[in-house]
Amino acid sequence: MATIERRITQIGNSLGLTLPNETLKAMNVKKGDEVQVELVGNQLIIKKAPTMIQLPDGVPADFFNLLEEEMEAHHEALKGLVDR
Repeated sequence: MATIERRITQIGNSLGLTLPNETLKAMNVKKGDEVQVELVGNQLIIKKAPTMIQLPDGVPADFFNLLEEEMEAHHEALKGLVDR
């Protein structure tokens, strides 16, 4: 996608940035969607936030955090299973 120039504008008591419809369509973002904004050096990276799934009853809200911790703790063993 080509570089675009935008102007920072006043939105209530805040400053904001608007994006063209073509950019939003390319990102698959629409009104009400959440985005992640990351500052890397002097650049902003804007990504569509992943959608959260509804966990079944009895599954704790931090399930995926715990799962990620376990996967990191056992990374070598899991990698060995994949390489078989």
